[in-house]
Amino acid sequence: MDIQALASQIPEQGEQSLEGIDFITSGDQYLTFILGQEQYCVDILCVEEIRSWENPTKIPNAPLHVKGVINMRGIIVPIIDLRQKFKIGELIYCDTTVVIVLTVETDAKKRTIGFVVDAVSDVLNAEQNEVKSAPAFGGCIPQNYIDGLLNVGDKVVTLLNVNALQVIELHKLS
Repeated sequence: MDIQALASQIPEQGEQSLEGIDFITSGDQYLTFILGQEQYCVDILCVEEIRSWENPTKIPNAPLHVKGVINMRGIIVPIIDLRQKFKIGELIYCDTTVVIVLTVETDAKKRTIGFVVDAVSDVLNAEQNEVKSAPAFGGCIPQNYIDGLLNVGDKVVTLLNVNALQVIELHKLS
């Protein structure tokens, strides 16, 4: 096959799919996951990987929500249980429990932390104007961890602030 034949197979701007694969034409993508009975999401560009639950190496005198650390290809990754950090229901680790590993780069620093969640749900596409401000009504998650709310059908998904999640409060022994 020559180069002209290959070039004719490239989709034109505005085409939505090629052989069953959907192309993202606009908007942002968020990885949704479940904590308790609620759905939350984070920017998918920060997701390094999703791992099955494994007991991490404990860290002495760490807060209870810091489960320990794992070695991920030579990187020491702290593991935080979001259900315990936000005091959402009973801690149960089962087959659907996973660790979402997020990496954020700020000010020439790269920080990787894993977050234990009950289950990964879906990938959500949304325009920036679809993200609504979260009302300050004193829920179980402090306001600084919330970037906004997204309506998905008849449900509301809470968009979490990845930069705020990256801060481990070592001074709190809860």
